[in-house]
Parts: sequence; structure tokens; C-alpha cells
Amino acid sequence: MTDYAIGDIQGCYDRLRDVLARVSFSPSRDRLWVAGDLINRGPSSLETLRYIESLGSSAVVVLGNHDLHLLAVALGGHPPRRKDTLADILEAPDHDRLVAWLRQQNLCVRDRTRNLVMVHAGVPHIWSAGQAEAYAREVEAIIRGDDAGEYFTHMYGNEPHCWDENLRGMDRWRVITNYFTRMRFIAQDGTLELATKEAAASAPNGYKPWFEYPREDDVRVVFGHWAALEGQTGSNQFIGLDTGCVWGGLLTMMNLDTGEKIHCDC
Repeated sequence: MTDYAIGDIQGCYDRLRDVLARVSFSPSRDRLWVAGDLINRGPSSLETLRYIESLGSSAVVVLGNHDLHLLAVALGGHPPRRKDTLADILEAPDHDRLVAWLRQQNLCVRDRTRNLVMVHAGVPHIWSAGQAEAYAREVEAIIRGDDAGEYFTHMYGNEPHCWDENLRGMDRWRVITNYFTRMRFIAQDGTLELATKEAAASAPNGYKPWFEYPREDDVRVVFGHWAALEGQTGSNQFIGLDTGCVWGGLLTMMNLDTGEKIHCDC
């Protein structure tokens, strides 16, 4: 079995199939790790979602902010945004099944054998890998449970700005969600700055890219979300796979064992 990790697909189904064909990907012998944002903004969100779901146990998926947005529209009463390309999913006859499948996916996947975690946006330096895994399980339980509608109704927002173990309820779940799915720049104490989306050199005063802070562990972090990085973090410990396919860049996939990257022009 070969495990491949891929960055934000965002509904670019044709490019997904192209890059998989380059390694003769087969669900019978390979696995595809998807670092979130399967859908939205690209032309074929429904086809992409159906394909990843069809892989069954041959797909390892974490939720990104666009995936959570679909759930917020479907379950939390939020209207679609002007640039969304989610109508095909929302109107599909298998909509309920696809939404139910998305709700079962993780925010953080940890592979202890490879000393690796996969998330959508990142893991803040203020959390160990074990803490990140535990906090992800908290929110995943809410997303899968009877209170999911309430969670998605109140999911959006930038506050609290910083983690505090004493947080409870929606404030706790929202800040955990923001670290895993929206984080780019943070301060030394873990305070999030969620407005700036440009490249790493654009850090506001007092903030740095989350991956520039030293960690107490040596866990490798595979992530997507930050297309402006073009996959460059300056460290082999932090592996950025969002190279902006939906914006005309590349779709990037990596062999998790060899580190070889396969690119497909979009």
C-alpha cells in the first residue's frame, strides 16, 4: 500500500483524476490522504465529493473551512455565499448521504508510526500533538452528534482570539475549529490573527506564520489551506500542500513515505 497526501482540491475534479493517474492510484492498494477543502470555488464540487466518499477506507480525510461551510449551510441555516459553487451538492439526490459522510470526517488525523499529523490549516505550537488530537475529538463529537445544528449556527466568528483551557461550550469549540481550519498567523501566546491571508512575509506586527514557532515535539505536520505559501514553509517538518489549484496554480500530491511530490497544472 502506498499512502499519498493531497492539498486543497476545492472541486477541481479533473485535476484530481489527472494527478492520481500519474501514480496509477488504485483504491485496492493505495490510500489518499486529503488535507481538507475537498469542495467549493472549483467547477465540480459534487463529482469530487462523490469520488472521495466512494473511496471508503482508502480515503483519509480532514475537514477544511470550505467543507465546514457546506455543513453550516446544510445544517446551520447559513445562506450560500456569492462565490460558492455548492449548488450541485445542495440540490443532489444524494445530498443527505454526502452531508452525513462529511460529518464523520476528522479535524486532525495522527499517524504515530510516521510521527505525523494531518490537519487543514495547522497545529499551533502551544499544543502538543496529543493535545491537538484530543481537542479535535471534542469538536468532532459535536459535529457528529445531536447538537450539530446548534454548533454550525454559531460556528462563525473570530472570538475567542486565543486558546484557554478553561473555555467551555461554543467559545471552546469555535477557537479549536479556527486553529484547525483557519489559522495562518499567530502570536507567541497563541493569539490568532485571522484577517491576513497573504504570504508568510506579510505577517502583521507581533505575529508570525504558525509554523515558524519552535515546537516541543518533532511531529511532522501535513496541511493545506494557505495557497499563498505555494507549498514553501522553509522546513521539512511542516509540509504545505495547498498550491492554489483552484486559483490557476498546481494541484500537489505527496508520497507520505518517500516525500516525492507530484504536481498537476490547473
